Parts: sequence; structure tokens; C-alpha cells
Amino acid sequence: MAEIEDGPWLTIIGMGDNGLSSLTPEALSLVWEAETIVVAERLDAILEGLPPKAILSWAEGYKTVLDKIIDLRGHPVTILATGDPMHFGIGATLRRNFPPEEMRIIPSPSAFSLAAARLGWALQDVDQISLHGRPVEAISRYLQPAARLLALTSDSETIRNVATIMQAQGFGGSFIHVLEHMGGTGERVRRFTVEEVLDSQEEFADFNTIGIHCVREAPFHALTGGIEDSAFVHDGQLTKREVRAVTMAYLKPYQRALLWDVGAGCGSISVEWMRAGGRAVAVEANADRCAMITQNAANLGVPGVTVVEGSAPDALAELKTPDAIFIGGGMTAEGVFEACWEALRPGGRLVANAVTLEGEMALTSLHAQLGGDMVRLSVARVEPVGRFSGWKPLMPVTIWAVEKEWSA
Repeated sequence: MAEIEDGPWLTIIGMGDNGLSSLTPEALSLVWEAETIVVAERLDAILEGLPPKAILSWAEGYKTVLDKIIDLRGHPVTILATGDPMHFGIGATLRRNFPPEEMRIIPSPSAFSLAAARLGWALQDVDQISLHGRPVEAISRYLQPAARLLALTSDSETIRNVATIMQAQGFGGSFIHVLEHMGGTGERVRRFTVEEVLDSQEEFADFNTIGIHCVREAPFHALTGGIEDSAFVHDGQLTKREVRAVTMAYLKPYQRALLWDVGAGCGSISVEWMRAGGRAVAVEANADRCAMITQNAANLGVPGVTVVEGSAPDALAELKTPDAIFIGGGMTAEGVFEACWEALRPGGRLVANAVTLEGEMALTSLHAQLGGDMVRLSVARVEPVGRFSGWKPLMPVTIWAVEKEWSA
């Protein structure tokens, strides 16, 4: 078995739907030279006619095949993928295990590029997501008036699952473009309304990408902080809309940042944080509320919220280092703030809310020690008073926000 001393030993080649004939001469030569080829189950047939080689299939299981690839480190291995391996593909996944100097990646046009070309949509104006092996509920976050998005799918059933969610959220009448086997001999591009997808017995190929064009007049939830309270399932433990909007402003969410939502209640802060592009761990002691968090996350398009059932500080011990922390409950509990502050990375932000005098006293003491911003929010809403209307005040909320200084 030959060993490569210098340069990349792991080659990842993206192909079109027409298999090896879509490859450049350089890419094809790397396929011929490989001692081991790794393929997806549906790509097995394209290897007919090649010299005998060791073949690994992802059908064996990702972890099993990865371990075998690691054992072959330094020997020529070629992975055959589809499209662009670095765009929701196996290349991006394997990059977590191998440094770039050991990898050679040769992309083909991604499904997104091909779909945009077929539909005449400018990629920079289109959301691009993957529902392949991921919860289909994630589509909800992107359903906005006049939005266009392209989505990878797991199989033909994904199309109807997406249509079901769109109809339930008021986006009936919107269009779903189904693009099958793009670049291959079986290519087909068709457009349906949401209702046509659900009402017909139309058959779709499992290998497909969908393009969604939402209608303008449908209801929607804003991506900024302050989703309507009515959007959440809750038992009263809900950070109200106006307070939530201000809280999110102090938390300052950003892409891929990790939030600890401690004393999460129904998870409204976690949901808002993830809709802004971050990651969230919701820590909640009440089992029923944990179920509400999961339901709210799915309903509002961020099913990736991690729910930890338990009480702080004990439930925080094994969690990854957070970029931000929200303490919505438990500021008076022993050790909660100390555990959070110790875990927060330097430069990270901590925001805590209190509605009781005892909680406010705890925030006042911490503000005196650590500084930061402290505000009291009083909100009143108009409600019926007999035949008239009047202001009904909510409980005032004290918000403390502080940034952890970088270590010297």
C-alpha cells in the first residue's frame, strides 16, 4: 500500500448527477489513482469499469467509515460526493477531523448554484439551507413575506412535510419548485403551489432540491427580538414581548454564538437567540416547561435548541463554554450567578432579569461590584375596561447587563 509522504492524501471530489462523466480529467485521474474510494450508497453504480479498489460506503454508518478513514491516514483515499463538498457537504464535516493541508477538495457546482441557474434567482438574494438529515421544522424560521429560499432535502417526503408546515403557518398559495436530478439525464424542474403538493398524488424523485417562493400577504414572525407572546406555548413563565425585546438588545446575539438560558421557562429567550443566528442551551428544572421549550423551538423554526432538564448550578457543570448567559430565574439561588460568571468566556455578556425585590437587591449588589448597565422597565398595555379601554401595567422588571473583562 503506497504512502503519501507530503501533500494531501484525502481527496474529496464533488460530482454532478451524471457521475464520472461530469469530472474534469484531473479529478478523474485522482479517482483512478485512489487505493480506497468512499461513496454514498446511491453512487455505487458509477464505479463499474474501474480497476479493483477497496470500497467503503457511508451506508455502514458515518462513525464506522470515519474510523476506517482515520486508520488509512497517509494513504490515498478518494471520497466521491455530490456538488460542492464544502457547502453543507462531507468536506465541511471531515474538516473537523483533518487539517486542510491533508485534504484536496475538488468541487462541482452545488445544488444551490444549479437550482439558482434553473430558476433565474440571484444566489445573494436567496436563503440557502439544508433539510438533509435535519429537522424539517427549521424551514419555519425562513418563512417571510416574498422570501425565496433553496433547500436540500432528505428524500421526496421532505417536499410534502415542508408544504404541510407552510400551509399551517399561513403560507398557502406560495410556490414550491421541485428540481430533480439536476445535471443528469433524469433532470426535471416543476412548480407547484403548496396546495397542489398536498392535494395531488404527484411522485417526486428522492434526489431533489426545492426552491420556495413565499407570498407577500402571509402572517409572519419578525427575526428581531420581540415575537408576539401568543406565538409561545407557556404556563405564565414567559418573558413578555416588550421586556424580551430589550433583553435581546442587551444580550447582543450574533452568528453561531452560544447562549446559556438559565431558568428558561418556556424558552422564549433561547428561541429568539437562535432565530438571530446563534446556538442556545435552555436549562429548566420543570419537566413540563422543558417540553414547552422543545415545542416552541420547533414551531418557530429553531429545533436545534438544546434542552437541559435540571437546576442551576448543578445542571451547568458539563455544558460548553458560553459566549453569553441569560439568567431569567434563580438570581437569589445560592451559587447560580457564581457558576455562570465563572463559566462565561472573557468578553462574553451576562444579562439577568428580576421582578422581585429580593432579585432586584441581588442585581443591585452585583452592579455595585461589577458595573454594567442597569435599567428598570415598566410596561402597560391597553385592555378593555367595560365599554372603554385603559392601561393595565405589567410587573416592573429590572435588567442588569454586564460584559466580562478580558484577563490580563
